[in-house]
Amino acid sequence: MHPLNPSHLQRFKDKVVIVTGAASGIGEATARRFSDEGAQVLLADRNAAALTKVFDSLPSERTAARETDVSRHEDVREMVAFAIERFGRLDVLVSDAGIFAEGNVTEVSPEDWHRVQATNVNGVFYGAREAMPHLQKTRGCIVNVASVSGLGADWNLSAYNTSKGAVVNLTRAMAMDFGRKGVRVNSVCPSFTHTAMTADMEDDPVLQDKFAERIPLGRGADAQEIAAVITFLASPDAAFVTGVNMPVDGGLTASNGQPPQ
Repeated sequence: MHPLNPSHLQRFKDKVVIVTGAASGIGEATARRFSDEGAQVLLADRNAAALTKVFDSLPSERTAARETDVSRHEDVREMVAFAIERFGRLDVLVSDAGIFAEGNVTEVSPEDWHRVQATNVNGVFYGAREAMPHLQKTRGCIVNVASVSGLGADWNLSAYNTSKGAVVNLTRAMAMDFGRKGVRVNSVCPSFTHTAMTADMEDDPVLQDKFAERIPLGRGADAQEIAAVITFLASPDAAFVTGVNMPVDGGLTASNGQPPQ
């Protein structure tokens, strides 16, 4: 079962949302969901060509796009400034941009290690740092895209696991620091989700079966299903929810590792 069509909802009418990683996958699905619910959306991604395709498919009067590498502080500073200049305010920041590298600590190169941390951790930090003064004015919120890999490690993904663990605890820290200033901060923690990042895994039927076997619902998620939870956490429906790292994982983290019966 997929999320209901949100066309009847207008939870974000007159609200301004930045979505990083918006050119594909969860970021794209999230940007579309916010737009469907009436938001003005700034799409940010380092892939300019893919970003343009998404931008061209959304209402031009309520959408803007900016090529942004979230691992660069100056890019993120300019991204937030552009959103304020274009729309006049900021209500929601969704930090979705992320990458991964394979290998345990003896295999992953120092260059790949730093590249993953720069995008997955520094990008979340830079976004929050630049957005927070504006979010305090609007009593807005942040939703970070972490991972079940930040709640419990995966085999052979030391750099990625570490980066998502950092996002999980940074989410908690910001929720504590800024709750009394009117800003909520939460994250979603997806398990296997059908995106371009997982395309190589999906070409391996044996690996697909292994993932499906571990997930009680028996399948991976669609990006739209993750987007539905992100928009919930950003909406007034979650007004008393902050500091939560919400698994959206088909029941994966409910397991103690025992094989299916």
